[in-house]
Amino acid sequence: MAKSDRTVPEATAAPRTLPARYLTPLDIAELLHVPVETVYQWRRKRTGPRGFRVGRHLRYDPVDVRAWVESLREEAAA
Repeated sequence: MAKSDRTVPEATAAPRTLPARYLTPLDIAELLHVPVETVYQWRRKRTGPRGFRVGRHLRYDPVDVRAWVESLREEAAA
């Protein structure tokens, strides 16, 4: 299997805009460049962004995801 040619965004780059729709666990994993299983572990441990169920499907509000990421950045800066 070939290694992906993904590049890491510059720290000074403009913040990435989130889609104007509810996000799936796969969307979160792709946005944050983590395995999708990590997103599910965050949910089980209640350490990740707040999610909700639509039937059997897990979804995340982009506003909640942005707030969660900002809280992590604030903790790291403290």
